Amino acid sequence: MAMSAVARDTVFALRRQIAKIEGTLPERLEAPASGAPADTARSDITVVRRGLVVASPDAFLHTGIERLDTALGGGLPKATLSEIHGLETRDAGAVAGFALSLTSLILKEKQGLPILWIGTAEIFREAGFPYARGLQILFGIEPEQLLFSEAPKLLDALWIAEEAARMTAFAAVILEIRGNPQRLDLTATRRLHARAQSAGRPVLLLRQAGAAEPTSAPVRLIVSAAPAASRETLAGPLAGSIGRPAFTVDIGKSRTALPGQFTLEWNPDEHAFEERRRGEERRSDEERRPQEERAANPVAVVPVPVRGADPAPASGAVLAFPAVGSPAAGDQPSRQQRPAHRSPRRAG
Repeated sequence: MAMSAVARDTVFALRRQIAKIEGTLPERLEAPASGAPADTARSDITVVRRGLVVASPDAFLHTGIERLDTALGGGLPKATLSEIHGLETRDAGAVAGFALSLTSLILKEKQGLPILWIGTAEIFREAGFPYARGLQILFGIEPEQLLFSEAPKLLDALWIAEEAARMTAFAAVILEIRGNPQRLDLTATRRLHARAQSAGRPVLLLRQAGAAEPTSAPVRLIVSAAPAASRETLAGPLAGSIGRPAFTVDIGKSRTALPGQFTLEWNPDEHAFEERRRGEERRSDEERRPQEERAANPVAVVPVPVRGADPAPASGAVLAFPAVGSPAAGDQPSRQQRPAHRSPRRAG
C-alpha cells in the first residue's frame, strides 16, 4: 500500500534532516521501468547517497595524498566536525602533530585568521602544549596564529567550542578531549557539527585515550605514530638518525565507508604530506642506492680499522707541518721565568 501524502512528506523531511546532519544531500531515484518487479516499482522512496557527486571539490580540505583523498570521498570535509582519534595516551603527540599538519594546510587557504585550540586542564596537564618555537619550523605556523583556551571543566570547554565554532574570525577550531566523558554524547557533537556547517569552518575533535563511540562527525581518523625513516643525505640514508615525522592513519569512519590504512610523512620544508612507500620497496631502494653510487663515483674506499689495525695508507706525498699553537723547544720559558710568566698583569 502506497504511503499517504502527509506520511511521505514527513519521511522526506526526516531524511533531509538526517542528510543535513551527516553532511550529505538527499537524492530521489528515478522510478524503475514498467517491466521491473512489483517490489522494486515503488517510487515513493528517497535514498540518501554518499557519493562524490553530492559535494563540490571546494568543500574538502585536500591532504595532497590522492589515495587518501579518494578514500575520504574527496578529502577532509571543511564545514563539518571531524574526529581525530588516539587510542592510547602515548599517541597524544602523534594526534597533536597530525592536527598541526592539518592546521598548516588550513592556514594556507585561510591566511590571516588564527586557530583556536581548546582543551581541559586535565588534557593539557597530561599531554602538554605544542612547542611554540617549533611551530614555525615544522609547520610554518607563527605562534600568534595558534591560540589556546584552557577550561577547568569539560562543560566549559564544550561551551567555548560551540561559541567559537559559530564565529568566522577563526580559520578552524580544535577541541581536545581525554577519555569517554558522559557529556560528550551525540547531542554535544551534533551541536558542534551544526555550528561548523553554519559558519563554514572545520572543527577538529581530538579524542585522546578513549574508545570509539557514536558521534555526529562524518569522518573519524585513527592516528598513531609510525616509525620515522632515516634522514636522507647526499650519500644516502644516515644510519641511526631520525627523519621526518610519520603518522599511521586508519579510516575508522567516512562518507564513503571505505576503510584503509596509510603511512604519511610530513615534509617540514614543503609543509605537505607525503605517502611513504612500502617497506619492501624502501629496503630494495636503500640496498640498490649504494651500488649505483659506487658505479657512478668510482672512488677508493678506506676500510674501517678492526681491533687496532692501521687504516689503508693514503695515496700521494705526505708533508709535515708544525703543530699549530705549540711553541718550539727553544721558546719554552725558563724555570726562573715561569713564576713571572704566570703572575697576573698589573695596571700601570
